[in-house]
Amino acid sequence: MPGMDEPQIRAAGPADVTGVLAFWTVAAEGISVSDHEDGVRRLLATDPGALLLAELDGKLVGTVIAGFDGWRCHLYRLAVHPDARRRGIGRALLDAAEARFTALGAPRCDAIVLETNVRAHHMWRAVGYAPQEQWRRWSKPLRPA
Repeated sequence: MPGMDEPQIRAAGPADVTGVLAFWTVAAEGISVSDHEDGVRRLLATDPGALLLAELDGKLVGTVIAGFDGWRCHLYRLAVHPDARRRGIGRALLDAAEARFTALGAPRCDAIVLETNVRAHHMWRAVGYAPQEQWRRWSKPLRPA
């Protein structure tokens, strides 16, 4: 059982969608094109268990999307509430995500991290991730935002 300062990690369910979206407006680096109720509900329906939540005393303090498409594992939306940072919550979420991926038989995972979020770069390096300089993410909106 986690101690008083250790977060409880659990998979999100449909009842969490509205709270997660509100949380991301406070704790994440902006909102993306898929950050709306329908998008999060589709995630939960397509990959149950992918959206992991960290809670302290029943309050949402962190999230990560640990998505698995059947071939590769991807990490998105690692966010910790500003008042709860530097307490191991991000690491606990990543440990849970990596355990999920290992159970699915994945050999590696990758993370999408904003270039401008230098503070996050330090955390990612500290937990064993490294940028792949030879790759650049390319994207195309499929519908008007």
